[in-house]
Amino acid sequence: MGDLFFNKIAGVVIGGILIILVITELGHMLVKSHAPEELTVENTIYPVDWAALEGGPASAGEAVVEGPTDYGLLLAAADAGAGERIARRCQACHTFENGGADGTGPHLWGVVGRAVASAAGFSYSGALNELGGSWGYEELDAFLERPAGYAPGTNMTFAGLRNEEQRMDLIAYLRSLSDSPMALPDPLPAPGEAMDAEAIETAMDDAATQADAAVTDMVDAVEPVDMPDGDMAAPEDQPAEDTGH
Repeated sequence: MGDLFFNKIAGVVIGGILIILVITELGHMLVKSHAPEELTVENTIYPVDWAALEGGPASAGEAVVEGPTDYGLLLAAADAGAGERIARRCQACHTFENGGADGTGPHLWGVVGRAVASAAGFSYSGALNELGGSWGYEELDAFLERPAGYAPGTNMTFAGLRNEEQRMDLIAYLRSLSDSPMALPDPLPAPGEAMDAEAIETAMDDAATQADAAVTDMVDAVEPVDMPDGDMAAPEDQPAEDTGH
């Protein structure tokens, strides 16, 4: 083998490396990449649980105490515009306009407050047909967080939206898809919040009613006492006891 043979081998290797570098650079030019700190809701294709990424896993053995979800407060602060942007990820399966056709999933116009599995003409999974109820705020929140967990056996392949703020934004947008949007719930009272005059008066009336009912039950429970026949002498008509005076 002469020097020419080794030169050919070296040329093939160098040429292959150059081709790989050109393809890599071309890929970077065609598909914009983002550093982790640059990722946002707008430039990610699939829903991302940002809170979980930022907060990290909970400490081992750490107890998480949660109270009831204040949908009145959360939905009042939700951004329906952000929810519309999130909903674009669902356009492959659902339509959102009034009178829109069903796709892989049912149309979502008027879904908030609608009975579960009630879109006319759409073939639902057995899991949703058996679920019953309607799509209120709490039900939608639980379903969007993890569809397979809320309705095991559902045909919906979406893994879920773990971020609560994103779910509230999406629900706020879905609520707007109606000629008569479902009323928002009232915010929950703050812990220790003083009762207003009307609430105090109502509570007092309820307490008085319960007390009257208890007294009536006690009176009805007392059995009448049978008195002996004949007249009984009044105390003043009885002779005084002889005391020896």
